[in-house]
Amino acid sequence: MRIIFKNAPDLWRTVVLLLILQITSCQTRSQPAEIKPNNASISYVEVAGGLENPWGMAFLPNGDILVTEKKGEIRIIRAGKLLAEKVQGLPEIYVRGQGGLLDIELHPDFQNNNWIYLSYGSKEGPGGGGNTTIARFTFDGSSLSDKKVLYKASPNSTDGNHWGSRLAFDSKGYLYFSIGDRGNRDKNPQDLTRDGGKIYRIMDDGRIPDDNPFIDQSGVKTAIYSYGHRNPQGLAINKDSDLIWEHEHGPQGGDEVNLIEPGKNYGWPILSYGINYSGTSFAEDTARVGMQSPVIYWVPSIAPCGMTVVTGDKYPGWEGDLIIGSLKFSYLVHATVNGNQIVSQEKIAEGIGRVRNVEQGPDGFLYVGIEGKGLYRLIMN
Repeated sequence: MRIIFKNAPDLWRTVVLLLILQITSCQTRSQPAEIKPNNASISYVEVAGGLENPWGMAFLPNGDILVTEKKGEIRIIRAGKLLAEKVQGLPEIYVRGQGGLLDIELHPDFQNNNWIYLSYGSKEGPGGGGNTTIARFTFDGSSLSDKKVLYKASPNSTDGNHWGSRLAFDSKGYLYFSIGDRGNRDKNPQDLTRDGGKIYRIMDDGRIPDDNPFIDQSGVKTAIYSYGHRNPQGLAINKDSDLIWEHEHGPQGGDEVNLIEPGKNYGWPILSYGINYSGTSFAEDTARVGMQSPVIYWVPSIAPCGMTVVTGDKYPGWEGDLIIGSLKFSYLVHATVNGNQIVSQEKIAEGIGRVRNVEQGPDGFLYVGIEGKGLYRLIMN
């Protein structure tokens, strides 16, 4: 059908244009995520018990597994046993609400430099309360030293909500990390001069890359890579494609999986598929020109936490797919990825418990940290 505007009244032209924009907008809106029953035979076995809130994990070359406890400890799992000895040399951890000792990540060249990166709540800086901090340490097998703070979000806050925070290196050695909106949705996520509600990118020593998207803008936080986020607790990078996958908690509904691109605005709190916990609405829309819609979203919320990209041959047919934890429903989601799209989802490991983290170990197996239980390994039967 051709639309000819030449002799049409101005009002008719306006109506037609609005209809076209509405159709385009509808076509670009994300679809709710349908999670189907499990089609694969997956079992899980306990690696080690006795963990309370295993927020992050890192696999050492000698086979040890380091697990962060939110309350401010790093535990060591060796040969299937949780050691009584804890890693020494931790900084003072500010534990409040959802904050505490959060993620842990090894430097890509850890075998030569022994660098470990932590994300945690810290009171450093002026004011009461604390905020998310990213720091690098040297690890000698039992203790941390040579602390170097690479990024400290500001200002400090006594609010216990939405600290983020995940760490991930890409194939070029850049470090990405997430910081939640700290419970201040009306100020932080959309303001580039403020921390909170952002994904950040820095070099392994804390310097800001020359090609960061806001590097030339005066007054902004130049470590910011993307903005308009709520509480990102999943961050995983496909090292083959360098696609950056992120998921974040929505409010009452509206959890999201996003594909992170430099300089993009992901809409929070202007856009959301969720509502206030009181049942009232707040978002202006679910899609808007100039803002990124999620790849998928969940209503009701699954409370996503932890995410990894599957590689290797231990899970045939899953290469490049995402495994996402659910705190609320005590299962994992296997999300099938095709390019930059998630084309299907299925529940796996139902009943495993409140999933706090999921990572793939150097042996190719998937490891899952479960609140109040311990560390589990997934096996495809």
